[in-house]
Amino acid sequence: MHELGIMTGVLEAVRVAAEDAGATRVTRIDLKVGEMTEAIRDALDFAFEALQELPENKLMAEAGLVITMVQPKSQCLECGNIYTHDRFHMTCPECGSGITELLEGRELEISSIEVDLPDDDEDEVAEAVEGAAETGAAPAEIEADAPEPASPQAPADEEREWRA
Repeated sequence: MHELGIMTGVLEAVRVAAEDAGATRVTRIDLKVGEMTEAIRDALDFAFEALQELPENKLMAEAGLVITMVQPKSQCLECGNIYTHDRFHMTCPECGSGITELLEGRELEISSIEVDLPDDDEDEVAEAVEGAAETGAAPAEIEADAPEPASPQAPADEEREWRA
C-alpha cells in the first residue's frame, strides 16, 4: 500500500507550509492524483484519516481531503493526435500507433491547502489582557483599548487559500 507513504509525504509538506504561514489549523487539502500513479482513492482516504490522528498532524486533525483523479491523456508521436485513455489502452485510436507520449495522468500534487490564520485583533486583545493582569487594569479599560472589528460580518478567524 504505497498510499500510506504518499499521504505521509503530503501531510508533512502541508504541515510545514501551514506552520511557515503561522496557521492555527488546516481546514482543507486538495490533491490532484493521476490514474497512472496507480494510487487508489479509497486507500488514500484511509491513510489520510489514520495519519490525521497522529500528534504531529494536530494542525490537520479536522481538515477535509479533496482528491481529484486525473485521467491519462497522451499524444501520438506518429500522427499528433491527443486523446484520453485508461491505464491499459494507450495506443492511438486514430492511427493505431503505440509510439505515444503521456501528457497527463502521472500527477501527484497538492493543488491547494486552506488554513485558518490567527486574527491580529485577537492577538492585540490577548496582549492587552496580559498587560492588564500585570498592571491591575480593569476589564472595561481593556475593552476600550481593543481595536474595533473591520466589519460586523468579519469572521473571527481569517481563512486563506495557499497554493503549493
